[in-house]
Amino acid sequence: MRSNTGKRFALLCLLPFALFFFAFQLAPLLWVMINSVRTGDGWGLGNFSEIFGSPFYLQAIRYSLEISLWSSLIGLFIAILGSYSLRQVDSKLRDFVMAFANMTSNFAGVPLAFAFIIILGFNGAITLLLKQAGIIEDFNLYSKTGLIILYTYFQIPLGVMLLYPAFDALREDWRESAALLGASQWAFWRHIGIPVLTPALLGTFVILLANALGAYATVYSLTTGNFNVVPIRIAGLVSGDVFLDPNMASALAMVLVGLMSIITLAHQWLLRRSYHVEKR
Repeated sequence: MRSNTGKRFALLCLLPFALFFFAFQLAPLLWVMINSVRTGDGWGLGNFSEIFGSPFYLQAIRYSLEISLWSSLIGLFIAILGSYSLRQVDSKLRDFVMAFANMTSNFAGVPLAFAFIIILGFNGAITLLLKQAGIIEDFNLYSKTGLIILYTYFQIPLGVMLLYPAFDALREDWRESAALLGASQWAFWRHIGIPVLTPALLGTFVILLANALGAYATVYSLTTGNFNVVPIRIAGLVSGDVFLDPNMASALAMVLVGLMSIITLAHQWLLRRSYHVEKR
């Protein structure tokens, strides 16, 4: 009897969270789905036909995917090195780096854009130094390459915070046992380390990719909406910067949802095939 009362009280406490989730997650998504199939002539897939038939919107999708993919891959690689290195250093330094990563992962929008303009803009400090050293002739922060560097910056601390706990799964006695059996470092990582970390690596990559695909504040602050990526196009259609078309914005948002759904399904498929989670 007391157990049932406790369960009911727990369910009652979860009710506000359920209402909050519905009001700010499910309801907006449902609204976007409905409006994505609403056109000036009624209901249909006209918005999606226009998106996939327009070179302008296709370019926005391609740029979003390219920037997100490259920044996620580079950020994941650096995060792997950083997380592994943090496991080997003194605890005080490790705590400081983790605190710094937590702070910088939330450093985005106008402050981050302004910092990069000062450092890597046309007259940025590092840009001028590299030009004087003859390493580069010019660098455009407002190009696709510049945005990949910018996105990679805020991907690294997020990747470190997500991957660092995963290295706890690599027990030291496994490494010692492998060494006693004559296994090299490469053999240990190939047969033990990488398979154990595979789910965490795939999950972190998906989160980084979603983080980059939906990034808006930083790229808008840097380019003032002049670079063609999907979040900028959605914001422009909603605010009416060029012309007001919230239904087209909803269709573009559903394209983003579709891309993330495909990536998530691929992630789940790879997880099932991974050695660590495969049922034998």
